[in-house]
This record gives sequence, structure tokens and C-alpha cells, in this order.
Amino acid sequence: MSNITRRNFLNAGLGLISATALVACGSGKADNSGNADAAADAAPTVLTVAATPTPHAEILNDYAAPLLAEQGITLQVTEFTDYVQPNEVVFNGEIDANYFQHINYLRDYNAENNEDLVSIAKIHYEPFGIYAGKSTDLSNLAEGAEIAVPNDPTNEARALLLLQANGIITLKDPENLAATTNDIVENPFNVTFREIEAAATPRALEDVDFAAINGNYALQAGLHASDALVLEAAEGIAFEEYANIIATRPELENDDRIKALIAVLTTDEFKAYLADNFGQDVLPAF
Repeated sequence: MSNITRRNFLNAGLGLISATALVACGSGKADNSGNADAAADAAPTVLTVAATPTPHAEILNDYAAPLLAEQGITLQVTEFTDYVQPNEVVFNGEIDANYFQHINYLRDYNAENNEDLVSIAKIHYEPFGIYAGKSTDLSNLAEGAEIAVPNDPTNEARALLLLQANGIITLKDPENLAATTNDIVENPFNVTFREIEAAATPRALEDVDFAAINGNYALQAGLHASDALVLEAAEGIAFEEYANIIATRPELENDDRIKALIAVLTTDEFKAYLADNFGQDVLPAF
């Protein structure tokens, strides 16, 4: 120890620091094996997506995530059970994109909240139906029957249009995609409507005669399109307005990670996956 002067100690320390700096600056990405690019390669590219549990999060986790991982993209899915938060977290920058809604809902959401989220691509369509509750015969509707409908503007209109198509009510404008119960001009059965959050419509079945239920919430409750008394026609306006989309902020519209997600969700292989796993409950919309 007597032969190690303070100057020698400092010089040795500076030499060690310099050597470390040379390694770091020489490549910036060295690992223990000397591979200069290993650290950069190891850093994952992450894409975050908000989704409702069924079928959206299932599709993302089971089908999309493994395919994106092959491209070096880690897909992180955050589940929400309502229709409001998935847009809020994308708009405020917490999450990159979402997968839960149709274009008609997004359009209304943007207008109501002064936001500017954009639809990137149509992915799938979920049939919207009327399901039996305390009553089972929609064609023989009892006077004063109670029907639960979603209370958000676009899905309430969707329910009312379906009821109109089956002769239960008549709307002032028979093609109004924003109709509410105030727009009903003929109600020959004196139906009463229970306007509730879309997620609650399956739970209301035990208390009402019938309920109009979005496909994702029907699936989540163990119901299938084949269980519905009547279904929305899966063509024309349904595919144009109610196909489920990937949405994001305008600045991410051309993001390579989101483009990669769209690419894996718009293939013939994905159509086969939907057919095998969801049958008629989830149909491709591309």
C-alpha cells in the first residue's frame, strides 16, 4: 500500500474511466460478447393498445401479439370494460391506439368531446341483436313490454333501428343513425325502454322482457349471435357504420407499429382465425 501514491491511484482511476468511455462511445451498444449492436437489438419496440376484453383483447393477445413479436414489436394490451376510457387514454397519450369501437361511435365521441381521434382500418364486425329476457317471443310482443337498450347515442340508435326493422316501433326518420327514444313516432305496443350503459345490457336480461346487446358484450356474457331473436343485417350500413376499427391519434396515423398491427389483422389467415374461434359472432370486415 505504501507504494501506491494518491497520484498513481487517480491516474489508474482515470485510465479505467477512459477505457469505459471508449467502449461506450466507440459503439454505444456493446455487450459482454463484444457485439456492438446487441443492446440496441435487445431494446423492444412496444405498441400499447386499449381494448375491451372479448373479442378485442383476445384477438390482440392470442393472434396479433405472437405475429408482431416475430417483427420485433412487443404488443401490450390494456383491457377496459366500458366504451369511454379506451378513447380517453389514447387521446391523452397514455396508450398508442385502441380496438373496441365502430366508426359511428368514434365520430360521435369526437364531436361530443372535441377530440380528433382517427380510424385507421376496419377489422371485424360483431352482429348486434335483440335477446330474450323474461319474454321469449318478440313477434308476439306483450303490451307495455320493457326493452333494455344501450344509452350511448350511436348504439341506442342501432337498437331502435333494429326494433323498427322488426315492426316494433317507427322512427320519425327511418334512417337516422343518431335516433333516440324521443324520435319514436309510433309505438303500437307501448314498449317502455330502459336506457342503460351498453356493458350492463346483458345483466338486465333477468329484469326486462328483451335487451338489445352489442356483440362484444353478448360474447362476454356467454351469448352468441345464434341466441339472438333477431340480428342486424350484416351488410350495407352495418359494415359501413358498425365495423370495429383500430383508432389512434392523428400523429400516429402512419406509425410503423400500428401499420404492422393492421397488416396482421387484415389477412386471409386472420379470417380463418376468426372463423375457427368465433364463428358467426365475429366476422371479418375487410
